[in-house]
Amino acid sequence: MHLVSRLLLLLAGLLVPSHGHLLPEPSSPGHPAHQEAPSIGEGSPSLKIVQGNTAFALRLYHLVASQSPGNNIFFSPLSISSSYAMLSLGARSHSQTQILEGLGFNLTEVSESDIHQGFQNLWHTLHLPRDGLEMHAGSALFLSQELQILPGFLNDSVAFYESKPFLADFHDSAGTTQLINDHVKEETQGKIVDLVSDLSADIAMVLVNYIYFKALWEKPFALSLTTPQDFYVDENTVVKVPMMRQDTEDHWYLHDRYLPCSVLRMDYKGNAMAFFILPNRGKMKQVEEVLTPEMLTRWNSLLQKRYFYRKLELHFPKFSISGSYKLDQILPELGFVDVFSQQADLSGITEEQKLQVSKSFHKAILEVDEAGTQAAAATGTFTAFLSTRHSRRVLWFNRPFLVVIFSTDTQSVLFLGKVVNPTTP
Repeated sequence: MHLVSRLLLLLAGLLVPSHGHLLPEPSSPGHPAHQEAPSIGEGSPSLKIVQGNTAFALRLYHLVASQSPGNNIFFSPLSISSSYAMLSLGARSHSQTQILEGLGFNLTEVSESDIHQGFQNLWHTLHLPRDGLEMHAGSALFLSQELQILPGFLNDSVAFYESKPFLADFHDSAGTTQLINDHVKEETQGKIVDLVSDLSADIAMVLVNYIYFKALWEKPFALSLTTPQDFYVDENTVVKVPMMRQDTEDHWYLHDRYLPCSVLRMDYKGNAMAFFILPNRGKMKQVEEVLTPEMLTRWNSLLQKRYFYRKLELHFPKFSISGSYKLDQILPELGFVDVFSQQADLSGITEEQKLQVSKSFHKAILEVDEAGTQAAAATGTFTAFLSTRHSRRVLWFNRPFLVVIFSTDTQSVLFLGKVVNPTTP
């Protein structure tokens, strides 16, 4: 009977090593840790994983929405996907297959090698310097100093996922907890704190994945036009929010002729954009039901047509929301079964002890203001509207709406959520 050691997965937000022993980055002749500038055009390796990543993002959204009706939702599907794809490097047999298929990949169409090379190219692309957009993403492995990690796993995790390996003393629970939390806090620029608490003595490895995103609007809002306005959370709840306004700008937007919603495309500086999807009164559930990769593709295609670029009087809330999720309780519903049980085969990480994932946390924060958006992720309804103005040229985001934040050059969903009550942090 093997002694089972626990592996803790956390999803987080920015990158600077703090205290602790940072291991030298291993290198492999087959997988050099430092690559030349990535290709981002047609044929880019990252495009091979877009379909799977988007499918996973929306499957996870629907599951979270069904479990938390009436609540704000916000998470980074890309942060979660890359963390578990990295974990699959050390998984074997059914455990590996369940992880990769759970992440939305059809293994008869995309190979394991394609998946890891796709993530490698994707993260290199996202790290390219851009004016007006700040994005930091990466992974960190906190390893028990008593654990012998197989070189192949270390080499590949560094090469494909730029993972930073640290040695830690898990017998010193307080010290290791502070080490991990300090790292996450720094990497998310102080947005996510105290992600880890009460590390148990049988933890052998902690995997942290983080993404921090700060972007400026191509068309910022004027501070002087922000005023308190009503936001209709549901039929019985109205809250006051600072409502931003633009009334002289052209925007990409449409009123869907087949679905009860409007879709606004807002561009950021630096190759990123957001879709804000505003269901008609009482139609959130109906719109959520058709929120599919195909629908996102359809809206994206339509919102590149000049016809949908028109002058708009836009009213949009200034807000901050967050989402915290226990992925070890959620992901088994999406097929991740073995990895959270004693059936886990993570023998590609270490052969000396049997590992399984004990806990997996994800936390994400979204802030929207006149200048733009800040979002950090860490691993950790009816409407009663509204306005009497029904002009096709006026759009009031004063009831629950959906948000999708994209990287345009990688075609990847960075963040996904639902704003039900913008006054709830």
